[in-house]
Amino acid sequence: MGSRVVVRTGTGSEHPHPVRGVVIEDYADEPAVRDQLGGGRAPVRRWAIVLDDGPLVFADDGDLELDAEHPTAGPGDFDFRRG
Repeated sequence: MGSRVVVRTGTGSEHPHPVRGVVIEDYADEPAVRDQLGGGRAPVRRWAIVLDDGPLVFADDGDLELDAEHPTAGPGDFDFRRG
């Protein structure tokens, strides 16, 4: 946790609004993330990110990249690409 990332919103290959934030939680070990809930529920996302302008968003691996403009370094950082 603590890695600065760029979140690309949108669908498919269209990501019109990149936004920056900090990863605060990884839900990879949660059963709902592994199994997907289905039944008309909202899709489950792996990562919780607090955006720089305040909102909390949830995203999957493909929606994120490390923030090259504002990288973090330190023992508390988490590289989402390693899982």
